[in-house]
Amino acid sequence: MTILSRFRGVAAFATACLITAPAFAAGGVAHPPAQSWSFSGPFGTYDRAQLQRGFKVYKEICSSCHGMQKLSFRNLAQPGGPGFTEGQIRTLAAEYTVKDGPNENGEMFDRPARLSDRLPSPYPNIETAKLANGGAVPPDFSVIAKARTYERGFPMFLVDIVTQYQEQGVDYIVALLNGYVEPPKGVKVEDGLYYNAYFPGNKIAMSNPLVRLFDDAGKPQEPDFYTDGTPMTREQVARDVAAFLMWAAEPHLEERKQTGAKVMLWLLVLAGLLFALKKRIWARLDQDAPAH
Repeated sequence: MTILSRFRGVAAFATACLITAPAFAAGGVAHPPAQSWSFSGPFGTYDRAQLQRGFKVYKEICSSCHGMQKLSFRNLAQPGGPGFTEGQIRTLAAEYTVKDGPNENGEMFDRPARLSDRLPSPYPNIETAKLANGGAVPPDFSVIAKARTYERGFPMFLVDIVTQYQEQGVDYIVALLNGYVEPPKGVKVEDGLYYNAYFPGNKIAMSNPLVRLFDDAGKPQEPDFYTDGTPMTREQVARDVAAFLMWAAEPHLEERKQTGAKVMLWLLVLAGLLFALKKRIWARLDQDAPAH
């Protein structure tokens, strides 16, 4: 096989991938659009105001069904997080009741939550969660932004290697929250399920959570829900809660990126020193070499 024929084969394969990828997406599940995030890229950082808004959306809307059992109250006040003060988090924790014990009488008891406590689950056990949700168990949101993703396909996965794009999970969450639409003609949605253009299989057991904040026309039912003046739109709410879930899944993202930048800078300096050392050693050997 000649080099030209091999090149033609690779080109034909790449063309087939580009042609078939949209057809696959159009077969039922839509492809989540890529979003622009402040924390993407090698030097990205979290938007503190967005994380605080996202936490409010989670607390007021999502926490009634979804827990975050890997997240402690104190994490919300730690560096790299939403930027809440310790006093704010103490006040927040006091609103929750957790079960502790046993006490000296061997009995379990309820007490106000402390900074060291995990965010309590909305259900005491899985069976209760199933009973309240028609047999479906709402997933824990602690690492949902990393647990959910989608394939970007060729050639985007090659571009992602260069740009270090790793935000497919939050892209999917935003698309999912805005993907509740009427089912296409001929598609039957069973009782207890809802049609979503971005959910695998298109039928999801979770009802549209944004209906608690917006009416059918998309107007906010609580215009003062955001207190920082941010426009209240479906897209904005979805992006805010997705960003918060990204932080919950990767709370040390900024520290990791800063460390990576320092390591790369040090490696560049080291490479320069090694190159200079190599030039010096070989220059000396060239001078000591006997003439022929």
